[in-house]
Amino acid sequence: MHQEQSELLQRIKSITKESTELQIEYWKMYSDYETWQFWVIILLVIIPLIVLFFVIDRRNILLLGFFGLNYHVWFHYINSVGIKLGLWEYPYQILPFLPSFALDAALVPILFILVYQWTLKYQKNVYIYGIILSGILAFIMKPIMVSVDYFKMYEGVNYIHLFLFYVGLFLLSKLAASLFLHLQQKDK
Repeated sequence: MHQEQSELLQRIKSITKESTELQIEYWKMYSDYETWQFWVIILLVIIPLIVLFFVIDRRNILLLGFFGLNYHVWFHYINSVGIKLGLWEYPYQILPFLPSFALDAALVPILFILVYQWTLKYQKNVYIYGIILSGILAFIMKPIMVSVDYFKMYEGVNYIHLFLFYVGLFLLSKLAASLFLHLQQKDK
């Protein structure tokens, strides 16, 4: 490794460590377990998980779980990139290292799982209802989150962008689930 590369890498490491320490300090001051916001976020994780446990269709649990995991992973990636680029942030967090855990690990993927399950059960068009849910999340849930300071947008990001992210992630997750389902059925 060249000297210049090594120095730049060391500088990045130092800035990252300093940023992490600052995030922990912020969390302790404004977002830890002594704040009511923390407990709302805990509920946003626990309640959807409990609901899912009781209502998930056990016959399709692997398909639904795979779809939900896909959504979770893609949502986490997009959220991480958005946060790193300074496009948005979550002022209140369960842990300083997991800035959008309640949304990307529980609430949003579970809502999409439940919509997918409902469309399978009643033979409805999953794409229409996925787009409707994306609209509800982008144009109703996110503005509420913004109004109570649970979410902040920067750099020209708006609700239409968020809507397109939700739709894109839904389509990507549905495509992955459909592909694996097709491969499974092809083998039979």
